[in-house]
Formats: sequence, structure tokens, C-alpha cells
Amino acid sequence: MQIQVKCSCGEDGCPEWAIVELQGVIEAQPAFQDRIQNLQIGILCRPSSEESYTFTIAYHELTGTKVTLKKPILVLKKIKLPDEEGEEGDVNSKRVELDVIGIIRHKIVFKTRPKALITKIQPFVKEKTSAPSSTVPH
Repeated sequence: MQIQVKCSCGEDGCPEWAIVELQGVIEAQPAFQDRIQNLQIGILCRPSSEESYTFTIAYHELTGTKVTLKKPILVLKKIKLPDEEGEEGDVNSKRVELDVIGIIRHKIVFKTRPKALITKIQPFVKEKTSAPSSTVPH
């Protein structure tokens, strides 16, 4: 079986993608379990240099670095072509074409433990107030 790969964006026109590598697990809250696609989990920033990144998730901040991959990775989209009979989208269709939608040349690695962004809560001091005096008959 022959699978054709095509790139409609041109040799230098493919969008650059990156891999974000984290240590640990990110779990969505139960309310978002069914709607995880396009869910924003944090904010990725490049504060000063191109090699240093910060990733803020809720009250945690991770610091990472940009690493070049030894071999680039293509991001592909599978397109099922109609057979000679004209049946488009058939599950058993043998004609498939792969379209290049991006290329990954770098990954951003977060190796260290997250830093908590919550500072120490200031103690709340209650002022003493005197209760209004009342006269109670004996």
C-alpha cells in the first residue's frame, strides 16, 4: 500500500510547532472531563531569552528550557480518498493521503518541581470590641 505525503504550505512555509514536556500528570477537573479539547490549562511565556520559558498552571509556575530535537517531526493529517468506485470516506478504503500541517524542531522541557505562587497569608487580627452593656433585672 502506498501512502502519499503532500505539503501544501511550501518547503519553508510550514508552521512551526513545539512539544511541551512535563514531569508528572495534569488532570482535568471532573466538570471538564468531557470537554477537554481546546481547554486552556495554563499560560506559556518566554520572559527574557528565547531559551528560557515559564508555564503557569493555576497557582504553580514551572521553569523550562528550549531543546532542539535531533530529528524533526512532521505533524500530519490523514485524508481518506475516494476509491475508484467513487465511495468516499469508506472505512475500508485503501487510498489514503497524508497532508503536512506542521513541523516540530524543538521541545520545551520542564524538569524542575513547580514553584508555588501563593504567598504566606497575613494573619487576621480581630479587634476587641466591648459588648453593649445591658441591664438585666434580677
